[in-house]
Amino acid sequence: MQAMPIRIFLILFILILIFPSSLIAKRIQPPPDIEKESPSPAEIPKPNAGKSESAEVLPGSIAAPERRTALVIGNSAYSSGPLRNPVNDAADMAALLKKLGFTVTLKRNARLQEMDDAVEAFGNRLKRGGVGLFYYAGHGVQINGTNYLLPIGAKINKEADIKYQAVDANKILDEMAAANNGLNIVMLDACRDNPFARSFRSASRGLAIVSSAPSGTFISYSTSPGNVARDGEGRNSPYTAALIKFMQEPGLTISDVLIKVRTKLKKETGQVPWELSSLEGKFYFVPDSATKEVPGKQTQKEDVERPSAPVQPPERSSFEDLKRKMEERREKESQWVKDFEDAKKIENESSNLSEKIQVWQQFMATLPDERTAKGDEIRKYASTRIEKLERLRAMGKTLPKEIRNNGRFIAYDDGTVLDTKTNLMWAAQDNGSSIKDWAGAKSYCDNYRGGEHTDWRMPTIAELGALSDKSKTYRSDCGYNVHLTALIHLTCWWVWSSDSRYLQYYGDEVDPQGVHKYSRALPVRSAE
Repeated sequence: MQAMPIRIFLILFILILIFPSSLIAKRIQPPPDIEKESPSPAEIPKPNAGKSESAEVLPGSIAAPERRTALVIGNSAYSSGPLRNPVNDAADMAALLKKLGFTVTLKRNARLQEMDDAVEAFGNRLKRGGVGLFYYAGHGVQINGTNYLLPIGAKINKEADIKYQAVDANKILDEMAAANNGLNIVMLDACRDNPFARSFRSASRGLAIVSSAPSGTFISYSTSPGNVARDGEGRNSPYTAALIKFMQEPGLTISDVLIKVRTKLKKETGQVPWELSSLEGKFYFVPDSATKEVPGKQTQKEDVERPSAPVQPPERSSFEDLKRKMEERREKESQWVKDFEDAKKIENESSNLSEKIQVWQQFMATLPDERTAKGDEIRKYASTRIEKLERLRAMGKTLPKEIRNNGRFIAYDDGTVLDTKTNLMWAAQDNGSSIKDWAGAKSYCDNYRGGEHTDWRMPTIAELGALSDKSKTYRSDCGYNVHLTALIHLTCWWVWSSDSRYLQYYGDEVDPQGVHKYSRALPVRSAE
């Protein structure tokens, strides 16, 4: 019995000797959560994977404040109408976009299936959110108001083939709308002349304006609707070269970039890029140091809280800053006026009501939000013009057909002649006989109803004088030479003006006499 306690004691002693060492061993083992695992083979990036797509950060790249995804396509090697620059344009644009923080898929000389697949994959990537950008350089055509991007190897023998052999530009917009990512940009350097124009019946020059883009979309065209862009003689097209130049400037919104592009191209080439925007905020390719971008929302300045520092009043701008701001505003207003005049000329060149409406809708989209007296005047004109044209379209009205055009004057089949220099519409001929008093001439003009217009009036002496052209001569019905465009027919050489003291003499000078046996009445109205 005494041996039992001794045995128990020995067992306990042995356990005491062993147990502390096991505890110590456990303490020196590293915890599982600090072990560094090796990456699985699937996570190790492959050096040559995905040649067409790159998310690499290039030297000098900016840190984008949001996810940025781009699809860039450049097609040059067409069997009909090959182009020199689109592949270069696409490559250089892709390189810049990578530098600006975009993950870029680049396609060169892509065939139809490759373009379709790329657009679909692009749409799927956009579903992850962020900013999407689609850039295309190559041939593009419009058929009945729909824009098509032409792939390489397209077999197009007739107009009906386009639908099945080209990419409908609306497909890109549909992918963007389905992604619902908030902010998308489309850049189309695709207004080169249609290589198949001779075999098409419904094709128009250049591209059509897109009127159904999803909200949060910015669409830029390399030139104005219905016009053709230049391919360029250097490495890049003028449009893409200007984009690459100004997209890199810090602190410029995308609208500011396109204003600079338009100003440069209009001055150097006469080409006028247009854009359509439904953005709900500002977007910067390169934000300045104080700008924080919020995709799809209004961009705000970063707030830096300094609780301990007293609130300081804003610093007063120097006089030089004020002068600079005023000069910038004057330059912007000058550009608005130039674009406004271009819009009027483009409308005058079109004979289709829908195209005319699209011109003014596109122009309205280019106007900035800031309000000035001149900007409000232009905006009011454009909106009123859209309303009037839409009423005519709703009434089923058709526009007069152009029958002659000498560059400045356009004659229509309704007996009217448009002076594109002054935007005045004239009766194609005078009243046809002598009117011996001013009141009779005024009555004739006020009651004239040519072209179904009711706002005819007497012309001013300055308006009549602007018609005179000594380089043009034809013999009038009364036997005297008239120095005037042949599209406006005068039966003699005197015309009454709204100033009762004067008549316009289309021989050599203004006659100060009030009455003349050869005087005529020539109605005029504003083409607006």
